[in-house]
Amino acid sequence: MTTAKNKRLSKRGFFLTEGGLARSFNSALEGIVYALRTQRNVKIHFVVTALVLFASVWLSITKTELILLLITITLVLVTEMINSSLEVVLDLAVERYHPLARVAKDVAAGAVLFATLNAVVVGYLIFFEALKGPVVTTIVSVRRSPEHVALVALGLTVLLVLILKAFTGKGTFLRGGLPSGHAAAAFGLWTAASLLSRNPLIAVITLILALTIGVSRVRLGIHSLLEVAAGAFLGIGVTALCFWVFT
Repeated sequence: MTTAKNKRLSKRGFFLTEGGLARSFNSALEGIVYALRTQRNVKIHFVVTALVLFASVWLSITKTELILLLITITLVLVTEMINSSLEVVLDLAVERYHPLARVAKDVAAGAVLFATLNAVVVGYLIFFEALKGPVVTTIVSVRRSPEHVALVALGLTVLLVLILKAFTGKGTFLRGGLPSGHAAAAFGLWTAASLLSRNPLIAVITLILALTIGVSRVRLGIHSLLEVAAGAFLGIGVTALCFWVFT
């Protein structure tokens, strides 16, 4: 009886004690969660992984292609997490800047870069043929539908506003910074409405609305006149360019 009880306790200890299988598995999960919470690049890789896996299901790739994708994705995630672990260890061990610590971090980052470039090439080889048909169809559809062009132009305008504000380090899309996001969207919509309707009355009405939005941003002290003007020119330029290219 005592022998059987000892065996059960030993088996339980194998899973639950420090260093046991269950504890080791739990520690590994905690490491993944920590990396996902604290490391920006790990977050990006996980998001891209989700998008790639969704695309693989949507495009019905073969089993062999899926295996190659999974191996490639795992390689990128593993190298990124090893790189993050190395950075933590070096920061803990080296209190002041040391050139060899910098070399170690750079080499680990280089390994991540190699894995990422490999993933890009593999993804291109697998998805190019599958995506070529839908992409061409979408471009043709956009060319035949000016309303879609207006939507694309608005999306590009918003994206450029965010990029420019990220570079300047000031403001958000909704408040402050160069250029004014409200002005960019308003004047972009005015340009799209004018080109779509070709009606002078609609063009004048939407222009008044766009000007009202621009003036309100200045009067409220959220933007300077230069920031509003920059947003207006950005919205007009992007929208006009999109209509010129796609219609």
